[in-house]
Amino acid sequence: MFIEAAKVSDLAPGGMLGVKLNGAELVVCNYDGKFYAVARKCGHAGAYLERGTLTGYILTCPLHYAQFDILTGEALSGPVPEAPAGKYPDPAAPELDTRGLRTYPVRIEGDTIMVDVTE
Repeated sequence: MFIEAAKVSDLAPGGMLGVKLNGAELVVCNYDGKFYAVARKCGHAGAYLERGTLTGYILTCPLHYAQFDILTGEALSGPVPEAPAGKYPDPAAPELDTRGLRTYPVRIEGDTIMVDVTE
């Protein structure tokens, strides 16, 4: 079932908006005039992704800079690892595991962005 998430005019190209629909928290993104919706919380540490940046179709988390593809929800990179002074970080460290984001179907009805949040 599609539910109103926002108005098209609420999101400029490259913009994001966090919304809660029927208990589901998601981010609506405007990539080049097309709208996409993904889970709101980062797949690493749960940061609110609308506080990050959207560059093209790549959403970057504001907390540890993990990156996600808003078209597929795929985690493109995990968080930037911290390293002890004088050592290289281990990019395979288990605490850097990042899962992808759930994506949601989106359609436009007039000037309204509609999102299907059914399971």
